[in-house]
Amino acid sequence: MAEINFKEFLEELKKHTPYNFCDYSDNSIQRRIDKVLKEHNLQIDELLAKTKSEPEFVEQLVDDITVNTTELFRNKETWEYLYNKVIPGLKSKTNINIWHAGCSTGQEVYSNLILFNELDLLDKVKVVASDINKKVIRSAKLGEYDYKFNAQYIEVFNELWNGLKTNPKPFEHYFNIDEDHDKIIAKDFIKKIPKFIKHDLVVEDIPFYQKFDIIFCRNVLIYFNPELQLKIVRKFFDKLHDGGVLILGTHEALHGFFKTRFVKHGMVYTKSNTFHLKYK
Repeated sequence: MAEINFKEFLEELKKHTPYNFCDYSDNSIQRRIDKVLKEHNLQIDELLAKTKSEPEFVEQLVDDITVNTTELFRNKETWEYLYNKVIPGLKSKTNINIWHAGCSTGQEVYSNLILFNELDLLDKVKVVASDINKKVIRSAKLGEYDYKFNAQYIEVFNELWNGLKTNPKPFEHYFNIDEDHDKIIAKDFIKKIPKFIKHDLVVEDIPFYQKFDIIFCRNVLIYFNPELQLKIVRKFFDKLHDGGVLILGTHEALHGFFKTRFVKHGMVYTKSNTFHLKYK
């Protein structure tokens, strides 16, 4: 019997597990599967057999083939724009609904909450943060990160306020710093706000909040094929208020019909109820 290829493996994985990676970018998913095969010293047929018989291994597989990278205040210009142009426009709302789709280990979530606190709007914020990966959701809930790795982002935090405001709260207001144990730990007052949930953006309906004011989905679409990207963007479009914003990653963009329904500023896309022939 001939060895199955990676696409056949993905079809079988979809049949026997809750996960569907069939519409991920071919190059991306094949690289990840090849890496798993090498690390576990398996042939692809053996990998399939393990996924059928070992549920815990399936979760490890999901961890291995999904890309889980995030940073505090990644792309400083985006946070500056949110602070100056987006968040102030939400002050009149009773509730501000935010969704972090593909939140990974949560640094983006806490970065956003810091902005809202600095603008005295934290009490209005309702945040749901979701990811397909159980392991990273557990990490996000803990809000604990390596100090040495994140020290550079503490500097980004400090740089962010240059020109924004003269007297921001220090980083230590939001995170406990334990250099002896190489840890920074989010303070309870921001850690208690997000609702972190396991959610598969590809196959599951969106079960929370009727509409959102802000949706983050950074460096997720890049791993999907064009058809799946369109499907996911439609979900976001339907879930955003008019005037709500979608934040994508540096190497991501909107295409086709949805390109005409958002006004672009850097990586921030504002939903409009009128058509735009080109990004402004």
